[in-house]
Amino acid sequence: MENRKKFKIGLVPKLLIAIGLGVLVGQLTFIPDFILQIPITFSALFSRLLAFIIPLMIVGFVVKGISDLTDGAGKLLGLNALMAYSNTLIGGFIAYFLASSLFPLFIDASVRETVQTEGTELAPLFNLPLEPLFGVTSAIVFAFLFGVFISWLRKEEKGEVMYHFFAEFGAIISQILSVIIIPGLPYYIFGNFLNLSYSGAVFSLLSVFWRVFIVVIALQLLLITILFILAGLYTGKNPVTLIKNQIPGYFTALGTQSSAATIPVNMECARKNGVSKEIREFVIPLSATIHLMGSVVTITSCVTAVLLMFDMPHSFGMMAAFIATLGVALVAAPGAPGGAIMSALPFVYMVGIDPTGTLGTLLVSLYITQDSFGTAANVSGDNAIAVVIDKVYEKHILKKAVPVKGKAYSSINN
Repeated sequence: MENRKKFKIGLVPKLLIAIGLGVLVGQLTFIPDFILQIPITFSALFSRLLAFIIPLMIVGFVVKGISDLTDGAGKLLGLNALMAYSNTLIGGFIAYFLASSLFPLFIDASVRETVQTEGTELAPLFNLPLEPLFGVTSAIVFAFLFGVFISWLRKEEKGEVMYHFFAEFGAIISQILSVIIIPGLPYYIFGNFLNLSYSGAVFSLLSVFWRVFIVVIALQLLLITILFILAGLYTGKNPVTLIKNQIPGYFTALGTQSSAATIPVNMECARKNGVSKEIREFVIPLSATIHLMGSVVTITSCVTAVLLMFDMPHSFGMMAAFIATLGVALVAAPGAPGGAIMSALPFVYMVGIDPTGTLGTLLVSLYITQDSFGTAANVSGDNAIAVVIDKVYEKHILKKAVPVKGKAYSSINN
């Protein structure tokens, strides 16, 4: 029998199809309401499942993430983590200031009045009283405390049992996300957009989405360019060459929507940039986990857009705390499509958004439809970091550790 490759539709096309179908079906007035309520009921049940999973996600990802980051942190690990977190914070703050300045130009009073339409949505046929095992705040405190002290125990050559327990717990949560949550998102979004279309608010929302996309992608490309220019100035390398060498990694990330899947290509980009084998094999895989500048730019912009659409507070103090938390929380994000927003979802309550409500749905929809661009920005920034750390390694660490005997070190070797 002849083997045939099955044609697979990616997550983003599925979500776009779900949004389009939801808008279309919601406008079909000849369909009885009780038929329309079937997918809306699924979305409501899925929302309850999300609320149940969210605290478990925090425990499953953050405990191990903190344990890994604080365990055996040397100079290079500390520098890598500092640069990654700094880039993430800077990107998030720039995104906030740009979004809060530009978005009000196209999110005006008429848009707010339309999207805040109440009382015209369809209710689900039924719901289930599925309550989380514990609250989000409890999960955060638990995860941070256990992460830090498991790391401390491991330095004393203890705590391996607990470390592996939470590692496996995180692996189970990752499987739940990849097998149930991520595949269920198109159906979840279909039901929600059907309801938004039925209520008449969807067209104003879509008129905002495409403008947000343009601002976000332009900002990501600008930040990547600045990072490579700064890396080039510090290392004496041509920024244009560095950017040119990164193009395969950027487009691989666009296609796969996965930082993890892009690591092999990104390491080849690093080799072309003259990053030594030791550094590229250390920095690229680590940065794929801890450097989320592109994702934070997108999430911050989308959150600000949602807050503006619903005329909710979006002060700098509130958003600064949210961005700083994202920089840590996204360290645990699975390197798969939608991983960043699913890891960030538990923390949007900090800015007044219910992660399982209509606003949470809008946020997920906004983010995932351009998730690949955020991933591409993340992995591109990884290589800018690698170029800088390779120079630091050559200049401040390698030469001190190994006496030079007529043979100069070159980061281009290997």
